[in-house]
Amino acid sequence: MTNATPELSGILEAALYVDDLDTAEQFYGTVLGLPRLMRAGDRHVFFRVGATILLIFNPAQTRHPPAPDALPVPPHGATGPGHVCFSASDAEITAIRAVLDAAGHDIESDFHWPNGARSLYTRDPAGNSIEFAEPKLWAS
Repeated sequence: MTNATPELSGILEAALYVDDLDTAEQFYGTVLGLPRLMRAGDRHVFFRVGATILLIFNPAQTRHPPAPDALPVPPHGATGPGHVCFSASDAEITAIRAVLDAAGHDIESDFHWPNGARSLYTRDPAGNSIEFAEPKLWAS
């Protein structure tokens, strides 16, 4: 007999990896205006995004096993650019584009999908692909 897998209700946190936490903190905290929850030296900085947490890690620091007196979070990390998509209305995407333009961040793409949902793509200073999309992108 097999056990049924419970239905997952959402994503609690998402992680991106950067080499320069100061630059990442300026982009996510100042340019995008995300509330910073905490920072631990050159290891990580965390931001609140609605009910979700965006974790920004320095992969060189997260590859090390935890100290004996630390929480038992296993080593992790990634190399190369990642991707995260923020949920935003069409009007919010327009406002975000204006903020990014004013801050000198290039827009890679701004378009409507076949179902009519709008997506805006840019890169953070570490090269991660950052998307802002209308939730109807994934509506069934």
